[in-house]
Amino acid sequence: MPASKFPSPPDLVPVRRALISVSDKTGLIETARALGDLGVELVSTGGTRAAIAEAGLAVKDVAELTGFPEMMDGRVKTLHPVVHGGLLGVRDAPEHAAAMAEHAIGEIDLLYVNLYPFEATVARGADFAECVENIDIGGPAMIRSAAKNHGYVAVCTAPEDMAEVLAALRAGGVTLALRRRLAARAYARTAAYDAAISTWFAGQVGEEWPQRRTISGQLKQTMRYGENPHQAAALYVFPSPRPGVANAGQLQGKELSYNNINDTDAAVELVAEFDPAASAACAIIKHANPCGVALGPDLKTAYERALQCDPVSAFGGIIALNRRLDSATAEEIVKILTEVVIAPGADEDAIKLFRRRKNLRLLLLGGLPDPTGEGLTFKSVAGGFLVQTRDRSRLTPADLKVVTQRQPTETEVRDMLFAFTVAKHVKSNAIVFAKGGQTAGIGAGQMNRRDSARIAAIRAAEAAELAGLPQSLAKGSACASEAFFPFADGLIQASEAGATAVIQPGGSIRDAEVIAAADERGVAMAFTGVRVFRH
Repeated sequence: MPASKFPSPPDLVPVRRALISVSDKTGLIETARALGDLGVELVSTGGTRAAIAEAGLAVKDVAELTGFPEMMDGRVKTLHPVVHGGLLGVRDAPEHAAAMAEHAIGEIDLLYVNLYPFEATVARGADFAECVENIDIGGPAMIRSAAKNHGYVAVCTAPEDMAEVLAALRAGGVTLALRRRLAARAYARTAAYDAAISTWFAGQVGEEWPQRRTISGQLKQTMRYGENPHQAAALYVFPSPRPGVANAGQLQGKELSYNNINDTDAAVELVAEFDPAASAACAIIKHANPCGVALGPDLKTAYERALQCDPVSAFGGIIALNRRLDSATAEEIVKILTEVVIAPGADEDAIKLFRRRKNLRLLLLGGLPDPTGEGLTFKSVAGGFLVQTRDRSRLTPADLKVVTQRQPTETEVRDMLFAFTVAKHVKSNAIVFAKGGQTAGIGAGQMNRRDSARIAAIRAAEAAELAGLPQSLAKGSACASEAFFPFADGLIQASEAGATAVIQPGGSIRDAEVIAAADERGVAMAFTGVRVFRH
């Protein structure tokens, strides 16, 4: 219908009748009581009506309006012209008013609905039939009707919405501006709900790449700015988020920035690669790249070894730990400027120690993300977005194909696998030197692999010099390249830096040339057959 058919809605409209139907009944009785105190007639359904009545409050069953009982196991109760007419009727339109009078349709001025817990049902691993039963039909239909007619109806889908409406009613009425904001939120909620259902359903029928994919998130925080001060930014979280920075608890420190969150996410995903039951691990991140990663018998040792790799870059960095933070480790961390520390948990003594550094953010995860867990990653491009499955690759010694005359030792194999695991989290082109469960030098994000190797060698030499060691940390190390060496120059650079073993995917048309260069220098080299680019 053309918009000009209807008069402009008033700024304030009376709220005489409210329809409430909620799955999550948190705060329901307080809300119902507050509406009753304001003289609002309550209409409700099923369990919601029963809960309100049990609290001794006056409430009318929706069946009294429709003249039809709730039926089909509750699937049909609000899908009725009396309900939707009461929500959709334009009060100031004579034709609508006449139809409402003719069919005894009363106005519904306020709708409060939250939906069947479909997302939570899926998250707890319910079977197909139970998930389908938790797809709400009547709720989204009513929400859409009320939101469309926001000129006369206030629609709420969360306790926070109801709190705003109650405050507005006590102050004199729900303004048109507020009703419009509520309608926008309502459509966002039904869109998110439908997105969750469609994504789940596609997975159930084996459609890895459905024709339409909708990404939905809930606003967690706005930020002062994005990557740069002239960019706006915010953080949205998924309904069932992967454990990580987005849902970690912040114990102290100022609000996280866009760059803090981006870097901390990189740190968590890297440190989670290392099983805390096997060894303590620490990853120090700067600009989403690791500048030091190390294992140790305890967190303090792991942190000290990670810091040794590049203490210059570590200043003002992000620290991720795979075990509960203890006071001994905390005492070492506070010796230099650190932006964020994130760990599965923290001892009270460590927390007290950090409180002396009011600008240091301490985040607790409660658990680590599963590096082999399924999931998708997203990247925006002009006009759309790229989607890919999460890199779940994980190598064992059995996955390596030794291509050189010299076989790597068991120690070299361990170093190779450690280095390759770290390289998986370094921006391409990536070269990582590692020895004894400690990165020795990291070269990241260069346009050619030889330059990445040069930078990694420089880092290893400088770290040794700062530590007062007689030779580069790269001496006797394993070198990992996250993609194949297109020429022998990168391998030669790694060998000259002191690497005795190399791990790389292989697959270059010049593999034979690279293998010959390794054999000439007595370097052991293994192919993985797996590339781990990170752009």
